[in-house]
Amino acid sequence: MSQLKRPEPCIMVIFGASGDLTQRKLIPALYSLMCDGLLPDEFAMIGYARKPKTNESFRQEMRAACEEFARVKPIDEATWAKFARSLHYQQGEYDNPDDYRILCQRLDAIAQAHGSGPNRLFYLSTPPEVYPTIIEHVGSIMCTGAAGSDRHWARIIIEKPFGHDLQSARALNEHVHRYFREDQVYRIDHYLGKETVQNIFVFRFANGIFEPIWNRRYVDNVQITVAESIGIGNRGSYYEKAGVIRDIMQNHMLQLLALTAMEPPAEFSADAVRNEKVKVLKALRVDTSRGDGTVRGQYGPGKIDGKVVPGYTQEEGVAPDSTTETYLAMKLFVDNWRWAGVPFYVRSGKRMASRLTEIVIQFKMPPLLLFKEVTARAIEPNMLIMNIQPHEGISLHFTAKSPGSTDRVQTVVMDFNYETTFKTPAPEAYERLLLDAMLGDSTLFTRNDEVEAAWKLITPVIERWEAGKGSFIELYRSGSWGPKEADDFIAADGRKWHVPA
Repeated sequence: MSQLKRPEPCIMVIFGASGDLTQRKLIPALYSLMCDGLLPDEFAMIGYARKPKTNESFRQEMRAACEEFARVKPIDEATWAKFARSLHYQQGEYDNPDDYRILCQRLDAIAQAHGSGPNRLFYLSTPPEVYPTIIEHVGSIMCTGAAGSDRHWARIIIEKPFGHDLQSARALNEHVHRYFREDQVYRIDHYLGKETVQNIFVFRFANGIFEPIWNRRYVDNVQITVAESIGIGNRGSYYEKAGVIRDIMQNHMLQLLALTAMEPPAEFSADAVRNEKVKVLKALRVDTSRGDGTVRGQYGPGKIDGKVVPGYTQEEGVAPDSTTETYLAMKLFVDNWRWAGVPFYVRSGKRMASRLTEIVIQFKMPPLLLFKEVTARAIEPNMLIMNIQPHEGISLHFTAKSPGSTDRVQTVVMDFNYETTFKTPAPEAYERLLLDAMLGDSTLFTRNDEVEAAWKLITPVIERWEAGKGSFIELYRSGSWGPKEADDFIAADGRKWHVPA
């Protein structure tokens, strides 16, 4: 992981700069980094997209985006003036070599004007189907000099989804490697930039009280939930092809699982950390002792915050008879010495009761319950909960005696909250990831074998569904915690999902 320092002078090119990600995340993140003094003075950025815009109209749009979405508010006029001068725009097609040559000439001219030098950072924020075209043109036309130099660098950030199955992910990796070395490729998963996710490293490996019990002797099960209260919005055409298994499970969910289950790395370096994550992904298997080890669901109409919301098949761009899953629960095992026999229950869904991402470590019950006759309620297992969003923090659930002259006991909660403890909002995930990419730190990015290991687990599940051999699609009410079948799924093991109070 990088320390807080300034990167070398560089120019960033964002392909797909007229899109939602650029306005909501990327530009506000860059502006916040400048406010914190973490961008080089010689920084410049070119937005590249098909829509016609001028430099000035692009800057005005990005100003509005920063006013709404930037972490640092209100806008500081002096900082904005400096930041706005660094923003440039070029209209171009993704498959036209002439447009890339023009972009290359502009890069040279802007680098000279800003003193940015030959360092280049390319960001692919476009539909995945144009990734290969952009990679080919950028690699063959624009990167030759910087990419091959010892003193200067060229790097490329590629958004998810990276492929749609194992075969396509391998093909995309091979294509990328024709033009970029692996150490130049930064496959981004914004969950890895979140403060609580990064803190899993510190929590586990900088504290002597948790790592000794982080294993099958003491842990009964692990539950990971990624729940969203929103539906698919205007992403119907994308979601019909992806579903939650490609949109969340293959990337975000497996990354959280790998960080939770990994062994301590030999050193705190990018490759050492990612080596351990790959070992976890390769040791993963879906429990197929009952069915295919999954529960699939699709949200129907319901109420959220008092408002009636439509079901999935009523959304724009969705087929009326769609069988795409918007909810998925799976039971996994990590077949290694640390975790043998410990189930990892993972679930993710749209239109859930609330927005929530958490990792729950549920510990085994004591071998002898001495206080079962005097409890205020049934004794609950001890739980350690890492809250990723929306309220970043960590809580420990344990049993304590209630006040009074009786010996009644009940579960109490010890909470740690980032914002109240450190008195400052946590940086946005994209701030950390963009800074790390400029610094050349790939610890929080996904390596090629990591991507393929994740797809190797997920692709057979998809193939079983497509062959009609998997679980059925179960309807669930919008605003609930998913289909009843998911509760039955975990209850069959004598367990239940953790639901926040």
